[in-house]
Amino acid sequence: MVENYLIEHCAPTLASLKTANLFNYMYDSDAQLYAYIDELNQNLREKGVSVAVLRKYDHSALIYVYREKKLRADLAQKGVHTFLRYFGYEGFSADEAIAVLQTRFGKEGEFPHEIGIFLGYPLGDVIGFIENAGRNSKCSGCWKVYCNECEAVRLFAKFDKCKEVYKRLFHQGKTIGQLTVAI
Repeated sequence: MVENYLIEHCAPTLASLKTANLFNYMYDSDAQLYAYIDELNQNLREKGVSVAVLRKYDHSALIYVYREKKLRADLAQKGVHTFLRYFGYEGFSADEAIAVLQTRFGKEGEFPHEIGIFLGYPLGDVIGFIENAGRNSKCSGCWKVYCNECEAVRLFAKFDKCKEVYKRLFHQGKTIGQLTVAI
């Protein structure tokens, strides 16, 4: 059930604490996959949440759940356009940037590390991850931290608490729609 994936992997985005989250979803057919995506978009868009498929591979889809307003703000931050241009991004509306991101996924195992920008990670941490090939971080949680460790640790705890609360409420009968904060 796709709702379980949303609660497990996307609670901070549903709660409007985070720009976006990802999860891998196994599906039987393209028709089934896109029916789920369309249904989620219909149910969540009025609350400011959108859902897109970033990559499909062998009946597995990487699902991107995001808040467009927050993504636009992240894309507009100082240094982000220059950083993304290096990877071939030319347009910086949410739709344009997501379209380029979708093309940046290669064969199985290839992953565009600039995706951290699309997930709301700090630019310095995304650059640090790329420059250090994922090593030498100060700490890790939702992402590997290279800059502001104290702030990241605080956010990680907030995201973990959110996920815990959302899982409890979902299992008590709250719907995804009821748990999604409107902004």
